[in-house]
Amino acid sequence: MTGSEAPMPATPRPPKTDDDCAALDTARMLRYGIPAEGPHRTALFGDGAIGAAVVLDRLGVLPRSVAFLAEVVRSGGVRYASQLPELLPDPAATDLVRPWLESAAAVARPVVGDETTARWLESVAELIGLRRTSRARGRR
Repeated sequence: MTGSEAPMPATPRPPKTDDDCAALDTARMLRYGIPAEGPHRTALFGDGAIGAAVVLDRLGVLPRSVAFLAEVVRSGGVRYASQLPELLPDPAATDLVRPWLESAAAVARPVVGDETTARWLESVAELIGLRRTSRARGRR
């Protein structure tokens, strides 16, 4: 390619559906996205957070429950939080989230990794809230 040739335009990817995002391996995304900045972290806070929000919203988890879990992670660390008997009020949601936190705990450096995990959980809580608000406006 010479200096006068224009680069090929990127082919736009089709948008992901809720089901596409919900099917992502959130534990794996946390394992690779928590320890280092870069494309894995970007994917974790993008598609990973959306997928987690979709799955938790479908289980009826309230945003404030996820936000509270984020505060527990921030205060005690992700390793501590992952060992709590009841992460969320619904046992099915706890069973879903526990492997996510265990995956994050396996790679999270104290304080920095805990904060990143807490911020991710806050993002998930916000997305659940946005989904609920959007649905409520659609029913009017």
